[in-house]
Parts: sequence; structure tokens; C-alpha cells
Amino acid sequence: MPMTINERIQALRTEMQRENLAAYIFTSTDPHNGEYVPDHWKGREWISGFNGSAGTAVVTMNAAALWTDSRYFLAAEEQLSGTEFQLMKLKIPGTPTIPEWLGQQLRDSRSKEVAADGMTNSAAFIEDLIHDLRKEGGLTLRTNYDPLRFIWPDRPKIPMNPVEIHPLKYAGEDTVSKLRRIREALRRQHADGMLVSALDDIAWTLNLRGTDVHCNPVFVSYLLISQTKTTLFINKEKLPVDVQAYLHDCGVDVDDYQNVSRGLHDYFEYNILLDPNETSYSLLKAVQREIVRDSSPIASMKTIKNPTEIEGFRRAMIKDGVAMVKFMRWLQPAVEAGGQSEISLDQKLTTLRAEQEGFRDISFDTICGYEHHGAIIHYEATPETDIPVEPHGLLLLDSGAQYLDGTTDITRTIALGPITEEQRHIYTLVLRGHIQLSRCIFPRGAAGTQMDVLARQYMWREGINYLHGTGHGVGQYLSVHEGPHQFRMEWKPAPFVEGMTVTDEPGIYLPGRFGVRIENTLLVVPYMEGEFGPFLQFDPLTLCPIDLTPIVREEMLPEEISWLNAYHQRVYDTLSPYLDDDHRAWLRNACRPL
Repeated sequence: MPMTINERIQALRTEMQRENLAAYIFTSTDPHNGEYVPDHWKGREWISGFNGSAGTAVVTMNAAALWTDSRYFLAAEEQLSGTEFQLMKLKIPGTPTIPEWLGQQLRDSRSKEVAADGMTNSAAFIEDLIHDLRKEGGLTLRTNYDPLRFIWPDRPKIPMNPVEIHPLKYAGEDTVSKLRRIREALRRQHADGMLVSALDDIAWTLNLRGTDVHCNPVFVSYLLISQTKTTLFINKEKLPVDVQAYLHDCGVDVDDYQNVSRGLHDYFEYNILLDPNETSYSLLKAVQREIVRDSSPIASMKTIKNPTEIEGFRRAMIKDGVAMVKFMRWLQPAVEAGGQSEISLDQKLTTLRAEQEGFRDISFDTICGYEHHGAIIHYEATPETDIPVEPHGLLLLDSGAQYLDGTTDITRTIALGPITEEQRHIYTLVLRGHIQLSRCIFPRGAAGTQMDVLARQYMWREGINYLHGTGHGVGQYLSVHEGPHQFRMEWKPAPFVEGMTVTDEPGIYLPGRFGVRIENTLLVVPYMEGEFGPFLQFDPLTLCPIDLTPIVREEMLPEEISWLNAYHQRVYDTLSPYLDDDHRAWLRNACRPL
């Protein structure tokens, strides 16, 4: 019988006592600092029961707490119920930081030693933690100990799934060219080489894909690049014969995944670039050469899509749009007939996407929240939480797919029947913010945080806000969350340039009642070149009707109505040739002028 959460905590405390530790910190990352991590590294989830993508669990000999952000407050409260864990709400006044909380908890503790795994936490995180703990009564940090090796009896293995080549007809640039550009960028940063830890950066650089991480077509590995040599550290059993030959032709050597520390120790160039926000603390400490602490150039290179990738995105969006139209055409009659639930709707949409050519997987776990579940920002229906969907109220559906051509991410909030005046007003506020951001024209190099207010302006006038970002980059058959550019209220100075993709997804969430979010994926394209330099604009890539029935037309500006009508005309013109007469007629009505 599986251990309960409280039994796991007690097993951990037995280990901590043996090691004379006062506390242990479990973060949500892996050795590659990924958002989604293979099951082998889901230690925070295992110890706490909380399965959100972001959170940190801390256990002392007498207490336990979990920190997460506003996306997961409601979900975390449910999942932590009945355990020792106390929920700590990030960015809420009065919530202590982890070091502050530990300082309070360990004030009278005989041991002052805290531990965290240096292999699964970034150098930046560990170094900040060491500094902050020292200020809380002289607490120290140990980084060479992983208690999960002893207390997690059925811990999953590191994935061993085969790697495959991502053809040039999708990638648009070969690996030799990418490596050349990376080395040129490194020289501009006065670095002789770099260690690449981010799995999507490795997959992009080598034009390879895998299935090691849920919803992300990547594979567990490291890539060490010098001016004359490139080495992929990976379990060699994962490389089929054709991939081995391909890597050889690209000039890429292969070594075992477990040998990366030795590879860094033996690194022969004068210096090496390590991004402290990506590289694990343990690997950074293994380097014997001078370290250039800087951001990886690959992240920014990857965000700028080449013409082949852009065309791939457009093909993927057509396929995704067809699947969405078929789903939305099916939805209303199915709900009225009865017997549908959040999980059944999720399954139906996934089935329709899987029928599309080049479909490989979903791009994240579908958020299908009916009525009050729509207010849980990252809600995922489970057999325990699944509820019937009825022909009234709002359904919030945030979903996406991985196609060989590109990655999709779309949210639609749909009225399933009668809704309240409050729901109509909130829906219209969100839609207006979505439209105003999508209409933005801006000088080349402006940051998304300078535009974020456009999505929030109408909400703010009514004292309403949301605490998550308004948009993120999207990979090309890679991670659905891609940076560094984004729309966010907090200052993130990453410039926008042509070829970037980014989502536009404002939302309003009223706990216990309902939530509204509307999301398209946008492409940054030229607008004009004038006396003040180049200006850019956004081109919506997503092709799917936005529900017209909840809109309060009187609250919309003429420019917003004009944008919506033009967008819907484009959706109809693009998708209708791929539909039969029944779906085409439904789409024509869904895209009617407002």
C-alpha cells in the first residue's frame, strides 16, 4: 500500500535525524531547470502531494510548509488538506520567505544545517539561498545530499526513450549552422564555450526531439560546446543508429549522461559560459576553468522563428483550428444531451486533435474548468474533482497540441447556455483587454512589460486584477512556455523583435464562482519603418472563433468591434476550405459580424 504524505514526511525526518539536518528543501525543478520534469525528479510532488508546476516544499523536524503562487492557491489548498503542510501564498502580504520561515522554525533547534539537492537546483537559487539563510541566525546549507534515494521506494527511473531527428523541412536551419551562430555569439560574450542544460535549447540546437518529458518533445541530456568540439552527454541507448550517424555528420561527440561532471572537470578552453539560472549548483562547482556568468545565447536565438518555422506554425494553427471548430460544433448539443463532464470534454478535444496530420501530443495538460473550477487558474480535472457539465454557465478551456510543424496554445471561455449579467460583464472586460493588447503597435525592442497594461487597463479601472503573466513565448514543436520575452506586470526587460511568438491571455478569476480567460498565440511582424525607426505589430496565429454570446456590445469600443469582426472573417476564410458543409455553416454563424 502506498505511503501517505504524513508517512513520507516521517520517513524523511528519520533520514534528517540520521544526517543531523534541521530542514530539507524540495523545489519543483530537475537538473535541467525545466518547468515540466520527468517523474524521477518529482520529489516535491512526492513529499507533499501537490502536483502544480511551481512550488517549494520545506520540512523541518516539527513542521512542514509549501510555497506556491496565485495560479495554484485553490488547487494547493485542496491537495494539502489532511497533511502537515501549511500553504504559503507567494506575493501575499504577511507570507514569510522560506529563509525567514526557517529562521523562525529553527531558532531553538540544536542543528542549524538545512539541505537542498545541489544537482537539481540552479546555481543562482542555491547561492541566494546560502546568503539568505546565513542572515537568519547563521543557518548553513548542505547541497550534496538527496534523501529521496533512501525514502522513495518506487522512484521512477530516468527516462530511456529513443531520440529522433527533427527534419530540416520543419527546422529551417541545420545544426552546423546553429552551432556556428552559437559560437559567434559566445565570442561576443567573451566566452570560449558553454554548457547547455536546458533541454529545449539542446533539442533546438541539434534538431532532435524526444519524449522524455510530459508534453515536451525533449530528451534528458547535456550539451558541452567549445570553439572546436561539441559533446552530447546522454544515455547512449537512447540513440538509434540513424541518430548516431546524424550526430557524427554534424561533428557532435557522444558521452554518457553521468559523465557530465567529469566533462566539465576536463574542459580544456580558457573559460566557459554558465548561465547561473540554468546550470545546477553542483555542476558549476565542478568547473575548474574561469566561469563567465551570463545568459545563454541560445534562448534568445530560439525565440526568433525563421521563415520555415513560421510557415510551420501557420500549418499547425490551421490543423488546431479545425480540431477546435469540430469540438465547439459538437459541444453544445452534447452538453444539452447530458452525460458530459470536464474529463469527457478534455478527452473529446484530444481525440479530435489526434486526428490531425502531424499530431504528436498535447502541449500541456488541458485546463477544462466548468463554472467555479474555471476560477482555479491551472485547474486539471481528475476523477476526484471531475464534475458534470450542464447547459448553463461558463466553461474555461485552455489547451494546446504538439504538431511536427509547431506548438499551439489557446484558451476559449464558452457560454453553455444562460449566464449572469456579471459573467457577461467580466467576459467583456477580458475580451477588451485581449483585443487592445493584440492591436498594440510598438517600436522594435520594446519589452512586453511596457505593453502589459493594455490587457489590464479596463480591469484596473474597476479594481480588478490577475496575478499571473499575460503572455509567454511558444516553441516550434518544443516547450509551450518559451522565453525570455513575455507580457508581465513585473519588469522583465526582454525586447520584442520580428519572428517572436507570444501568447495574449488576460483573465479574471472569482473564486468559488467562475473564471474567464481568452488566449491567442501571436506572431511579431513588421508594421512600418519611419523617421523613428522600425515599428512592429502582432499578427494572430491562432484560428478559432471567440464566443460572441457573452459579449456586452455596448461596453465595446468601435475599434474593438472592428478588430473582432476582422479576426473572425480571417478565421472563417482560412478554416472553411478544410471543413464539411455542416461545420462550415456552424463556423459562418460563429464568425458573424458583431
